[in-house]
Amino acid sequence: YEKFFRFTGACVDCPHYCLVQEYCPKGSLEDILENEKIELDKMMKYSLLHDLVKGMYFLHNTFVGSHGKLKSSNCVVDSRFVLKVTDFGFHELHAMEDESTDEIGEHAFYKRKLWTAPEILRNPNAYRANGTKTGDAYSFAIILHEMLFRKGAFYMSDEPSPKEICERVQRVPAFDEELYRPEIPESALIDGQIEPNLINLMVSCWAEEFHERPDFAVIRKVVRSLNKSNETSNVVDNLLKRMEQYANNLEGLVEERTQEYLAEKQKVEDLLHQLLPRSVADQLISGCAVQAEAFESVTIYFSDIVGFTALSSMSTPMQVVTLLNDLYMAFDGVVDNFKVYKVETIGDAYMVVSGLPERHNHHASQIAQMSLALLHKVKNFVIRHRPNEQLKLRIGIHSGPVVAGVVGCKMPRYCLFGDTVNTSSRMESTGLPLRIHVSSHTKTILNKEDPGFQLVLRGEVEMKGKGKQITYWLKGYNDIRIPDFGPEFE
Repeated sequence: YEKFFRFTGACVDCPHYCLVQEYCPKGSLEDILENEKIELDKMMKYSLLHDLVKGMYFLHNTFVGSHGKLKSSNCVVDSRFVLKVTDFGFHELHAMEDESTDEIGEHAFYKRKLWTAPEILRNPNAYRANGTKTGDAYSFAIILHEMLFRKGAFYMSDEPSPKEICERVQRVPAFDEELYRPEIPESALIDGQIEPNLINLMVSCWAEEFHERPDFAVIRKVVRSLNKSNETSNVVDNLLKRMEQYANNLEGLVEERTQEYLAEKQKVEDLLHQLLPRSVADQLISGCAVQAEAFESVTIYFSDIVGFTALSSMSTPMQVVTLLNDLYMAFDGVVDNFKVYKVETIGDAYMVVSGLPERHNHHASQIAQMSLALLHKVKNFVIRHRPNEQLKLRIGIHSGPVVAGVVGCKMPRYCLFGDTVNTSSRMESTGLPLRIHVSSHTKTILNKEDPGFQLVLRGEVEMKGKGKQITYWLKGYNDIRIPDFGPEFE
């Protein structure tokens, strides 16, 4: 019968028993109802409901007699969106697989019983393994509630546990006590999407007295009267309606997933643009290999915090993280105003370059102006946990040739190589707190780029691996002077 799950065979090698049955790619009715992305209109709900009722009506008129374990999880949907009933019969196998709460957990154990009629909950041993026809009618009512409102099995607004629900249903109600049954949301009845006769059918099917519940012949008549369009149309028309509804829903899902993919792709690209220069990131995004490139003249900025080790030893790790985050957030805001590229930060060290990956002839002046701006930012910077302490930034600048390229695949980094990088680092380490230490090479370029820079000769400085080098202090640019940090930093 088409409304039943097709049984192919069984494997009965003790102690494991397996049934080989038809594959239904849409999953169970429970899966579909719980998936908010799958939209079910009135026609589709009635179509699935009609399949369920036809299947149960046929089952009740066979030698099997009744189902006994009817629930939304064993109503499956095939590729044509036809609902099929499964898990009936095989009573001996089902009896052997009945696990205890110790085997599957209390929550899972009682969740399986949410569709079970109260009289069977009270005395399960008194009923056969395949249950009763009136018990199936009760299970049908719980499934019908799931289909109409899509709020899960046995919805209650106070969200009791499955065990609490089963205990309340199992208890015999007092004479004037209201039955404990799934809640019917009033809001769902106002819009007219649900037929009142369908609600009445559901309520009659979960009646406390089993002899008051309608059989599936009556249920079939009620559903037929509400679902005339599906009964009068031919099989092909009905199937086409189902497939059209499913196709429309699938198109919506594809569009939604596409938008989610594009949003995530944009996030990744934005992150890559933050980690790498835009031109380099664009090459990686397009799938091109980024070749190492030589640059004849760039200017590199290095800085660190004098006394950072001592400051860290007197601070908690969280305070150190907060300090560096506050500082680099402030620095990043300044750096964005200049034609420079932030290469990396390592601990308290901050490295910036100008003149790559886009070449230009103002790299030295851009770095020099940025250095002055950073000193002004440090002047007003407050260490949260030591507000009275002045942060001592030490800056070194040098110009020269470098080679730049992307290193690594999992965590790609845009790195600079060459003696210019080492010399820039030496300029910083041999400088003084709250001063801008400039090499003679950078000084020569600054004089050519803009005569407004004010540089003062420092003299000869011994540098590791370089010998004695003549260096300078940058004091200002036009009317912008380095901040006054007091006589101790003169």
